[in-house]
Amino acid sequence: MSSQIRIRPAVPTDFDAIARITRDAYLAAGYFESAEHPYMRQIQNVAQRASKATIWVAERNGVIVGSVTLAVAGEPYADIARSDELEFRMLVVDPAVQRSGAGLAMVRAILEHGRSLPGIRAVALTTGMTWESAHGLYSKTGFVRVPERDWLVPDTEIKLLVYRQEL
Repeated sequence: MSSQIRIRPAVPTDFDAIARITRDAYLAAGYFESAEHPYMRQIQNVAQRASKATIWVAERNGVIVGSVTLAVAGEPYADIARSDELEFRMLVVDPAVQRSGAGLAMVRAILEHGRSLPGIRAVALTTGMTWESAHGLYSKTGFVRVPERDWLVPDTEIKLLVYRQEL
């Protein structure tokens, strides 16, 4: 797909599409068996997330094809961000258009944004152990594993991997 991908802040009229893409991407990745899982219900509540974090969308030809949530240390959606890091979470691309450049465009926009923020010297993220396509994207865009910062989702056995890139 050669159409230009535009990255922009999410607006309330985007929330239903963001919820659908987030649900579909997480289910397609095999992390959850049902959209009714408590974490799945939480991440589909985009209005609640948007009230506490910055959400961007990737748009192609007026259609939302992906989204990502950004946070800095001290904000509710920052799980791992240190004081000099921008963290991104829940980077998702509609499974129908994965591998079409939307994820890459979002990562590049995040890195550019991080460079523009005073005091931010790195971008960090958490990803699932088995999300090989995500690992490939992050490695391709210059992120490196920081295994000493890996962590378990509270009250689960789910281990999450940390990646970081100096800016």
